[in-house]
Amino acid sequence: MIIAAGAVVGDGVVHRPGWVSIRDGVIDDIGSGLPPTGPDLEFRSSTMVPGFVDQHVHGGGGASYTDGDPDQVRAGVAFHRRHGTTTTVTSTVSASRAELAGIVARLAPLVRDGVSAGIHLEGPWIAPGRCGAHAPDRLRAPDLDEIDRLLEIADGTIVMVTIAPELPGALDAVERFVAAGVRVAVGHTDATYEQTRAALDRGACVATHLFNAMAPLGHREPGPVLALTEDPRVVVELIGDGVHLHPALVADVERTVGAGRTALVTDAMVAAGMADGDYVLGSLDVCVLHGVARLRSNDAIAGSTATMDALFSRTVAGLVAEPNPMPRDDALLAASAMCSTTPARVLGREDIGLLAVGYRADLVVLDEELQVQHVTGIDINAAPDTTTEGSAS
Repeated sequence: MIIAAGAVVGDGVVHRPGWVSIRDGVIDDIGSGLPPTGPDLEFRSSTMVPGFVDQHVHGGGGASYTDGDPDQVRAGVAFHRRHGTTTTVTSTVSASRAELAGIVARLAPLVRDGVSAGIHLEGPWIAPGRCGAHAPDRLRAPDLDEIDRLLEIADGTIVMVTIAPELPGALDAVERFVAAGVRVAVGHTDATYEQTRAALDRGACVATHLFNAMAPLGHREPGPVLALTEDPRVVVELIGDGVHLHPALVADVERTVGAGRTALVTDAMVAAGMADGDYVLGSLDVCVLHGVARLRSNDAIAGSTATMDALFSRTVAGLVAEPNPMPRDDALLAASAMCSTTPARVLGREDIGLLAVGYRADLVVLDEELQVQHVTGIDINAAPDTTTEGSAS
């Protein structure tokens, strides 16, 4: 199959026009101008980008990942795929020891079946003062016996964990996870600059939603933000939904850190794509008003209702905006890196996240307004299977 488009965002270049040739689900050629033979599909005024990779997401479309229910996970993954996310990590929230072990046991087979690209344990090893939308009674310091048990249950399916490095035993936990091949993210933390540096030197390599739920940058105590942004080993997550961060800050991080070290994430919860109303995140009641999810108990932001296509278009708009406008093609390349290439690298994947020869043909076509028009392998206009999607509660 050959698919042509008005613009194809490739490896470091935007082909205008461009085309991609696919054989057995893998890209076997890509180029500019007219394809060697007539295209099977053509989108003359559209932009083709690699499928989005969301490394931090808790659900969407009325479905939740947080208790590991297989039907809910499949429904949530299908919802996000219609919005261009072709690779999804299933993120949890803080839970008791027994609950977390059960959640991991239910999620692990979905990773082995290819539904999910891995499990992300966000908590319970996070700071009480920065817990955000995590139940305070589910938090605890890292315990190596519990960690070993979870690694045994997961059997290689945990890809990332979030840990606050200032907690007792946190640095030993970082080393234990790193030795098991798990990416450790620093987040939900009041760590000092020095404590954060210590975690990075033990192997931590990701910042969980930079700026959000962490001590702010200070001129006398720079805290985790400076330690995470200045270290070339670290990829920083940004929730670029216009609620968690100002668009100018997202653009500034891209200019300062670079798209190769920045991963846009939705941190989406069950209400993504749903109407305003009452929902549950883990064990906590959430109210969504004007698309913003907040805890009923204290009005704290409780994840997002974003999708990756919305983050992509918003980021392109922010990068081309004054006072430091970026050329549009450069903005497309940067947004593509942040939504696809960089998170794929975080996950250790060399087969996704890029439109290049040898990569999996996960293609997303966006119209002139950067809205999803086509995703390989699915009909985005088909009615979702609501029998397994759950609902507001």
